Amino acid sequence: MLATRLMPCLLMSNGALVKTIRFKEGSYVGDPINAVRIFNQKEVDELILLDIHATTQNRGIDFETLEKIVSECFMPICYGGGVRTLEDMRRLYALGIEKVSLGAAAFEVPDLVRQASSEFGAQAVVVTLDVKKGLLGRSTVRTRNGGQDTKIAPPEAARAFEEQGAGELLLYSIDRDGTWSGFDLKLVEAVSKIASVPVVATGGAGSLEDIKAAVKQAGASAVAIGSMAVFQGKDLGVLIKFPSRKDQDALFGQD
Repeated sequence: MLATRLMPCLLMSNGALVKTIRFKEGSYVGDPINAVRIFNQKEVDELILLDIHATTQNRGIDFETLEKIVSECFMPICYGGGVRTLEDMRRLYALGIEKVSLGAAAFEVPDLVRQASSEFGAQAVVVTLDVKKGLLGRSTVRTRNGGQDTKIAPPEAARAFEEQGAGELLLYSIDRDGTWSGFDLKLVEAVSKIASVPVVATGGAGSLEDIKAAVKQAGASAVAIGSMAVFQGKDLGVLIKFPSRKDQDALFGQD
């Protein structure tokens, strides 16, 4: 059985680290290079880095900042933000990015996921599903930093992208983002049940028990934490931190 993965999910905007609440009210966290150096010291196994305005503000990929981050980072990076073409992906992999996550482009660029999986291998292609509940309580996948409603239910999207060749799904709850209120366990369970590829749950983690529940109760393959990795606690100051290996082993019951 594969070990359960726990990783930081860092949000970047205009070269700086930020943290959002429900995809809004972004606050400055610091320099991504400094954060990466600290995570190196803490022997983090993997890092997710999402440029949240690369697509919505038509900035494209900040290759200059990414090159600096990769040069300092000792762990595999999954990057998402502003990726539109296979050529974008080629440049990212050549830079040293291990996985590329497709968000809006997965929905807007026909056959991109299938072509990427064929060329680079499924293990290198991730699709991010940003999910939000509507007025009637129905959850749908959103793109473009939550501004565009695809009107597609998360399990339906998960099944479709898995069939197209995505090797992993990053399931991000917009409603729980930055709230410290715990994961949307029903959402995580609904997608985890339908998908045979790894599902990474993110959005809402506020405690070690929240992380455990996403895996043990809802069936997530992995968990990504945002606020817990960059703040001392809810409504407290910035502190780059991460659960120790001992805490992770106790959390997931791993030897």
